[in-house]
Parts: sequence; structure tokens; C-alpha cells
Amino acid sequence: MPIKNSFAERHAEITGWRRDFHAHPEILYETHRTSARVAELLRSFGCDDVVEGLGRTGVVGVIRGKQDRSGKVVGLRADMDALPLTEQTGLDYASTTPGAMHACGHDGHTAMLLGAAQYLCETRNFDGTCVVIFQPAEEGGGGGREMCEDGLMERFGIQEVYGMHNWPGLPQGSFAIRPGPFFAATDQFEIVVEGQGGHAAKPQEAVDSNVAAAHIVIALQSIVSRNVDPVEHAVVSVTSIESSSTAFNVLPQRVKLKGTIRTLDAEVRKQAARRMTEIAEAQARVFGAEAQVNYIPGYPVMVNHDAQTEFAAEVARAVAGDCAEAELVMGGEDFAYMLEERPGAYILVGNGDTAPVHNPRYNFSDDAIPAGCSWWAEIVERRMPVAGSGGRHC
Repeated sequence: MPIKNSFAERHAEITGWRRDFHAHPEILYETHRTSARVAELLRSFGCDDVVEGLGRTGVVGVIRGKQDRSGKVVGLRADMDALPLTEQTGLDYASTTPGAMHACGHDGHTAMLLGAAQYLCETRNFDGTCVVIFQPAEEGGGGGREMCEDGLMERFGIQEVYGMHNWPGLPQGSFAIRPGPFFAATDQFEIVVEGQGGHAAKPQEAVDSNVAAAHIVIALQSIVSRNVDPVEHAVVSVTSIESSSTAFNVLPQRVKLKGTIRTLDAEVRKQAARRMTEIAEAQARVFGAEAQVNYIPGYPVMVNHDAQTEFAAEVARAVAGDCAEAELVMGGEDFAYMLEERPGAYILVGNGDTAPVHNPRYNFSDDAIPAGCSWWAEIVERRMPVAGSGGRHC
């Protein structure tokens, strides 16, 4: 298709942007260099408006079509932040920032959306307005929430919003999507078990917080196996056990447990949080200890809207010839906040046979760029077709 040919011609330039971002990763809201470069490029493309500092370090570009009879406004979102990892790829454009790495492909997402923005600024073959959104702090910082709270949707009049993520293991340049719940809610917890410290040789004179904590860890697994409906999905994982004692002959006064709960349903989410508190407190009492639970809500469930999901899949089929049904993902994604504000959809684009994301050997596949850019551009041109262009509305 013509758009794919166009992006094949731009491939080297877009790859250059991507590799520059990869070499200079920035974490959470500290995307100052990345954000400045994104804004610079958007202005050079001829965006009608470029706004910086939304959601702290987010960047938004506005592109108006050759017509605006429809009054439609479609948002396209890419994330910009990296992860606190040390890269082990050996690439000649590997991270130059100690302890930071683009290990989730946000460098590729940003570059692909920039490529689409460049094309849309040149052609403007749509009836309405496209808003390109470059978001910081997806990796645990809630940048999507921050941008929404800063008035993203209202300020730019966004009516629908679409997102994309690369996916290792999915054939390169192919697509996968599913309607409804897609990515899980990502809550965290801390449980402090308070006992009575003492000599390890005299356990009868102490209250062993280690034993109480160990029973809590085991009992928490019953939430999924015995409380949650078997047809629902949930994960309860204790990921850290910290003792106040490091000596071999001292029973600790205190033990702290940390972990995460992942769910795909609002009621299951509430149930899991309630049962975790009940179990921790009751198990601690059995051994004469006390448990204090700090439940920390994280990203909500990311839910794709039905009509927009079907439209996104239709566009993917036009670009790649097919669109698979994606599996449920128990990882989190803060695009969920944008989908709570406006209808839209989130799609996966194949990264091929690569290391998994969040791995120090991961690298975004530049060969996926034409497909990703084409999907972005087609979303705009098909959702807001110029009269007589043959585009379809969902």
C-alpha cells in the first residue's frame, strides 16, 4: 500500500531518531532531552501547535487535516521513558546513560509516532484533527494519569485515543489485539509483621515474626486458589522478604513483606485486597504477632472499547494482511487512564524473535517501523476520511 512505501522511504531517518533515543534513555519524568527533541521535530514537521510540559514532561502536537467538516479529533499516544537497567546488548548505539536503558521499546514507539506525524503533516489527507501524544513515566510513574489530570483530553478536544506496544514473540510487523480487559491492574502491597525479638536459642521467650511472615506468604496463595472464581484471573506474588535481623542467632522483631496483586476485574480487585488484609492480620495473630497492611493501588485494568478495537483491527488487517487475537496480559499499562477518559484501543505490533521486554539484552526491531507508522497514519486517514477518499468509519 502507498503509505507503507512512503514509510519504507523514511525508514532510515526514523531509525536514526530511534537509535538516538536508545542511546540517551531517560527514566520516568526525567525525559528532558527526549521531550525537547520530540518537540523540536514536531515543529520542524509543521505541526499546527506543539505544547510542552503537559503531565510534567509530556509533549503534544496538533495536526489539522486539509478539511475539518467532521469536527473529529483523534489522539495517538506513544510513551517515551526508559527503565532503570544496565544494558547488555553490545550495540554501537547502546545506552550512554549509566543504569538506564530502553528495555521496553519506548524509543521505538516514540520514533514510529514521530514518523507518522511527519507524514500526516505533509499529506494532511484527513477531515478533522490529529493529536499526537508523547507521554513520560509509563514505567510505574503514572504519566498517563498525570497528562489526563493536566487536562489532555479537554484541552485538545480528543474524542478517541489509540495506543501501541511492540511485542517480542509476535511475528515482526504483524498485529494482535483484543476487546475488553487486556492488561491487568497492578496493585502493590507492604505487610509489616511485628513480633518480639529475642535469642534464637530461646524462641519460647520471643514472638518469631519470621514464622508468622512465612505462614502469611503461604496463606496469601489461597486468595487465588480458594477465594477468586476459577474462571477469573488473578496473581498474588510476594516478591520481597526483609528481616530486621541479619544475625544468625537473633530472632527479628520485624519482617516486611512486599509484593503485587494483578487482576482483570474490578470486583476481583476489591476482593483480593480485602482478603489479603484479613489473611495477614489473622495469620499474625495466630502466632502472637501483629500485621500492618499497606495496600497501594496501581494502574487500573486497561480495557479496550469494542467499536474502536474492531476499527483498530480493521486497520491492522489493511496494513499487515491479518490481525491476531491477543492473549490476556497480566502486566500493567498506564494507557488505561486514557481509555478511562475516552473510548479507544491499544494494539500490539510484532517485534519478532527477540529478547523479552524488561531484559538487559532486549532491543526494539527497526524492521517493525514501517508497519507501526503505517498503522498510526491509517488510523487517522480511515477514521477521518476526506470526502470521496473511500475511507470508512467504524
